[in-house]
Amino acid sequence: MSISINRSLGAQRNKLLRYRLIKDLYYKYKTEDIPTTVIWRKYICPVYPISRTTLYEVLCTPITSELQKVEKAISEQTTSIS
Repeated sequence: MSISINRSLGAQRNKLLRYRLIKDLYYKYKTEDIPTTVIWRKYICPVYPISRTTLYEVLCTPITSELQKVEKAISEQTTSIS
């Protein structure tokens, strides 16, 4: 496999792992009476400087299934190399 495919899979994996951390932080502070914008401004933005639009993208991403796909592709690459 080419280096660019390895890098893109690694970048995708790291992005999904970062998304998982952001989502965990969001659900740690999310309650019914606190708006998403307040959680973004007070808790997420100081740690992960992302926009509100990116936060909404993170919340809508099926992280577990996407991460499984990437991990499978990475493992297929390593077994084909060996």
